[in-house]
Amino acid sequence: MSENTENTEPTQGETLREDPAQVAPEVAEQDRVAELEAQLAEAKQAHLYVQADMQNLRRRTEKEVADARAYAATSFARDILSVADNLGRALQAIPAELREDEKLKGLVTGLEATGRELEAVFGRNGISKVVALGEMLDPNKHQAMMEMPVADKEPGTVVQEIQSGYMIKDRLLRPALVAVAKKPD
Repeated sequence: MSENTENTEPTQGETLREDPAQVAPEVAEQDRVAELEAQLAEAKQAHLYVQADMQNLRRRTEKEVADARAYAATSFARDILSVADNLGRALQAIPAELREDEKLKGLVTGLEATGRELEAVFGRNGISKVVALGEMLDPNKHQAMMEMPVADKEPGTVVQEIQSGYMIKDRLLRPALVAVAKKPD
């Protein structure tokens, strides 16, 4: 029997299989494209995360720099408040008759001018006094040192300021030490 080598018709077993050399390049190429697309999507996502992190870092750094500029004098301002307190007490301690004395009039005028200049410097640096008298006690700005029985004031109203409080910009520098009203017994 002679075999027919030119017979191109597949036998029954061959019809179920395709030539792997023809199918593999298409499948391999599709798999490779899908893999590359997945890697590209992952890289894009990672890039977006890095951009968002950098933007957040930039904002945070800008805020920290702005805060550092705005509140750089906080420590110095706290220290200088005692000087302002002492100057205020010295001016209050001068009796009215000594204020009119020609020998002390220049000294009193100089002390008052120094007090005004200190307040102006505070104002230029964003330091302001906390309003206390007549206000309701605000634990964010006032520190109650004692209660005083007062009939004509609402309980919790500040009736005496023992020591002035100060703010620097929008932050509390020092709370005002106050006495608050309570109902009389």
